[in-house]
Amino acid sequence: MIRVEALDKRFGAFHAVRTVDFTAPTGRITTLLGPSGSGKSTVLRIIAGLERPDGGRVRLGECDATELPPQKRNVGLVFQSYALFGHLSVRDNIGFGLDVRKAPRAERDARIDELLALVQLEGYADRKPTQLSGGQKQRVALARALAPRPGVLLLDEPFAALDARVRRELREFLRQLTARLGVTTLLVTHDQEEALELSDVVVVMHEGRIEQIGSPTEIYDHPSSAFVAGFVGAAAVLEGRVDGDRATMGQIDLPAQGQASGSTIQAFVRPHDVAIVGRVEEAGDGESVTSAEVVRLVWLGWTVKAYVRLDDGQEIAVQLTRQEAETLGIEAGHRVLVNVQKAQLFVMDYSI
Repeated sequence: MIRVEALDKRFGAFHAVRTVDFTAPTGRITTLLGPSGSGKSTVLRIIAGLERPDGGRVRLGECDATELPPQKRNVGLVFQSYALFGHLSVRDNIGFGLDVRKAPRAERDARIDELLALVQLEGYADRKPTQLSGGQKQRVALARALAPRPGVLLLDEPFAALDARVRRELREFLRQLTARLGVTTLLVTHDQEEALELSDVVVVMHEGRIEQIGSPTEIYDHPSSAFVAGFVGAAAVLEGRVDGDRATMGQIDLPAQGQASGSTIQAFVRPHDVAIVGRVEEAGDGESVTSAEVVRLVWLGWTVKAYVRLDDGQEIAVQLTRQEAETLGIEAGHRVLVNVQKAQLFVMDYSI
């Protein structure tokens, strides 16, 4: 388990981390998610012992690690840049931490062989890092971090330098690896898809503060703030007002979700919460829908994203299956009928 309590950190006049509290449960993957400058990497570096906090505590299991040097924290650390030793073989890179700890030769070799099999690089033991692909290098970096059997694995944007296909493969690999080993893992990323796919717990950060903590489903379906709704997952943002128990955003009218009458609001509309129900010329009498013009279609394999402009000028995206798009027969310039089925509403904060 990792527990940070009231963590605070300044760099001169810049307040990087502001009273951060969270728990990363034992044996699970917890992700710090946020844009650049949100403080997530600083929090990770404080946990690793690479930065000293100006306030607060760091607990690793039952140990108060706040004042411990990095080498006594029993953490494994993996960076985006791999940080492999170019003059060493894969085997010796993996064994580096064991050598520092003066592990017996037989124990060292057995552990390296175990990890080479675990990261599926048995045939690469004698190669140098320059002879490896990016994905293979990152597997070596993971194996090296795991070699001393750390109680905590810290990952700082580990897949950011890799192409999309390799990132997907390594995400699945990491999920299986950490589940098999039962190691408590803290991942730092700005990639929402990565966080939602990998995490048991997501901690969303913004401007040094925690915006929300929850499961991926809770973060995505029930964002606690306009920032979370806009940052986690794609959404169109519409502005409007609440009148009584209804929220009106131009042509769109939805239940007010408890917002006070007279409030100016933002509505975050996910593409999969909008349906195109047909072409305008095919409308039946009494259909409760909104008319719009198709601006463009983006074909993404089995899904299609349609960008439509409402008659009041606001634009939203609609996610369709390929079959739905082909059945509708829509093209750019067509007039369609859309039904906004759900939106997340937040009162406008003019102080932001």
